[in-house]
Amino acid sequence: MFPDLFSYTWVLWLVIVVAAIVLELLTLNLVFMMIAAGSLVGGLGTWLLGWSAPLQVVAAAALSAVLVFLVRPLLYRVLVHGKERPLTNVDALSGMSARATASFVQGTGFARLANGETWTARLDDAHEHAEVGTGARLTVVAIEGATAVVAPAAAPTPGTGDTP
Repeated sequence: MFPDLFSYTWVLWLVIVVAAIVLELLTLNLVFMMIAAGSLVGGLGTWLLGWSAPLQVVAAAALSAVLVFLVRPLLYRVLVHGKERPLTNVDALSGMSARATASFVQGTGFARLANGETWTARLDDAHEHAEVGTGARLTVVAIEGATAVVAPAAAPTPGTGDTP
C-alpha cells in the first residue's frame, strides 16, 4: 500500500542540490557550490549505484567536505589571483579631489567631493592655518567619522608643463 520511501531519495538529493545552488547565488563564496557538487555526485550518484540511504549520506558528506576543504581554496586562489580588491565606501574617498563650497573658518567648512557628495570638512594638521576660499581645490586626506579631512590641492608649479 505504501511505496518504499528510500526509492524516492533521488528527489531529496535534487532538492538539496537546487537549494545549495540558490544559496551559492546569494553568497558567491563557492562553499555551497561545493556542497551541491558533493550532493549531486556523492548522494545522487550512489543512489544510482543502489547504495543504501545511510551510505549515500556518508558519501555526499565526505565528498562535500573534500571539495570544501581541498578544492575550494585552490579554485578561489585561481579566481582571485593577482586581483586587488577595489576600494569601496569610505576607503574610496581618500585621495579624491574636492572643492570648497564656502570659505573655511578656523580650519572647518564644507567640501563638495568629485563624486558629488557634500561633506563637512576640516583641514589637516599640516594646513590648519591655510586660507581656503570658496571654490578652492582640495584633496581628501582621510575620513574621520562624518568629517572629511582635506588639504589644499598642490598648485602646478610654473615651468613644469610640456615645454622643454
